[in-house]
Amino acid sequence: MSATASTVNLEFRDQVAFLALARPDSANTMNLEFGKDFLSAAISAKCSRARAIVLCGEGKNFCFGGDLRGMIASGADVKAYLGELTTNLHQGMALLAAHDAPVIVAVNGTAAGAGLGLVLMADLAIAARSARFTAAYTGVGLTPDAGCTFLLPRTIGTRRAMEMLLTNRTLDAAEALEWGLVNKVVEDDELAASAARLAERLAQGPRHAYGTVKRLLKLSQPGYVEQMELESLEIRAQAASSEGVEGISAFLEKRSPRF
Repeated sequence: MSATASTVNLEFRDQVAFLALARPDSANTMNLEFGKDFLSAAISAKCSRARAIVLCGEGKNFCFGGDLRGMIASGADVKAYLGELTTNLHQGMALLAAHDAPVIVAVNGTAAGAGLGLVLMADLAIAARSARFTAAYTGVGLTPDAGCTFLLPRTIGTRRAMEMLLTNRTLDAAEALEWGLVNKVVEDDELAASAARLAERLAQGPRHAYGTVKRLLKLSQPGYVEQMELESLEIRAQAASSEGVEGISAFLEKRSPRF
């Protein structure tokens, strides 16, 4: 059984849901359509009897984050655009995080910006040897979304999180494993099979016990959803500021920004 949208594909194989980001020609960047499709897929997964969920990206990269080029090309009001996109994205992420089923992310290529947030949201993370991880936000004059300011310091520590968010340091797969950002690194051609095997193993386990473990861990660190709401407000304001306008323009023009 599968539910296919133009930007997100959801397929059920036995008791495992495979949620694939499906804009490979655009490095799986997130536009308004993606936000709606992601939320729809998350609702379908939440309402299903899936006992494990695999999140992956089609093509060469996992996800480059927001589609800045598409946003500017659309001529949309940047604050309204980011408001709608982050609202749908964050709601979808919150649903997956609250699901009893363990969420496993399989990272190929680059995970940047909100793509990094998706990695952090997952319960377990497997990276291909060629995977790369970067925050990227401040490089274009923006602030984080997708729960990065909540989950990144809790995953790798405040100092390292600050380094990634301020300097946009890129971690390779080995560094990501050392820093605790991922659980396992495999060869590129083994990524899909490795994630599927783990999901199938977990699907045979006690779903409700897994869900309780997830809830207990989240209750010990409250505020995830509330923090994403704050992030949404801040990235909207920052994108419309002089720094945001210059950062996005410089990115699209392939030059260094002048902040």
